[in-house]
Amino acid sequence: MFKKIVFMGTPNFSVPIMKSLYQNGYPICAVYTQPPKKSMRGQKSNKSPVQKIAENFNLNIRNPNFLSQNEEELKYFKSLSADIVIVVAYGQLIPKEFLSLSKNGFINIHASLLPKWRGAAPIQRAIMNLDEVTGISVMKIVEKLDAGPTILKKEIKLSNEMNAEDVSNQLSKIGSEIISDCLDLIKIGKAKFVEQNHSKATYAKKINKEEAKINWNEEALRIIAKINGLYPNPGAWFLFQGERYKVLKATLSDLKGQPGTVLDTNLTIACGNKSITIQEIQRQGKSKQKPAEFLLGSKIKKGLLLS
Repeated sequence: MFKKIVFMGTPNFSVPIMKSLYQNGYPICAVYTQPPKKSMRGQKSNKSPVQKIAENFNLNIRNPNFLSQNEEELKYFKSLSADIVIVVAYGQLIPKEFLSLSKNGFINIHASLLPKWRGAAPIQRAIMNLDEVTGISVMKIVEKLDAGPTILKKEIKLSNEMNAEDVSNQLSKIGSEIISDCLDLIKIGKAKFVEQNHSKATYAKKINKEEAKINWNEEALRIIAKINGLYPNPGAWFLFQGERYKVLKATLSDLKGQPGTVLDTNLTIACGNKSITIQEIQRQGKSKQKPAEFLLGSKIKKGLLLS
């Protein structure tokens, strides 16, 4: 049995995996998570989902602003004498000097089928790329980003109805179920780490807000993939009369028209081919709405050209 495990994670995706470790009796000696963020108005500090759960479990929490060139944190990490470190969407690269400070190395649970979609936004990129499958990879962390050998992979099928939140929840659950198996194999020395085919690596760069803008000239299926891939954050959006509108959910329609035209009273918008029918929309600074409610007080009407 491992006597000292360090867990490093930050968003909701990480929580089920940390919970699984804790509830299965694995000894977590420290939890590393990103520092609390100030709310937009600066009135309160928002702790990460991992920190909130770690506090409920009375675990030792560390949230340095950075690890790189942080001698104080390096010294503290060394003092932990960790048997193994589990990293799940921590939000910082682990510096080289930390990687030697665990008896069994650093293990990462990554939300893609490596070597495809290394990097920050694998779930979003898989959906936006209209991939048919994605999955979970458990790998050993090396200095190069997401390039370490893998111990286990598990695949799921993607559909046009699944958004990033759905996929994240499903993959996180799988991660929580398989982490014990991986640790058991490592503990008894039967873990087989397989080198990735680096020539097939693709990269899932971080999403920026400008990239999330909807281009009505694109084909409808691609626009739906963007809406699904960017749900709930940052959200796919378009501009109308200087205001930003987020499209949160949409379905495919066979109606046709000039791209960007509102084709009916159901909020169907023409695209490069076919169209999308918006199911949920959010005007800047407002709550999300269904089309019927939204159209009652909106200047966006049938026949209008949005682009």
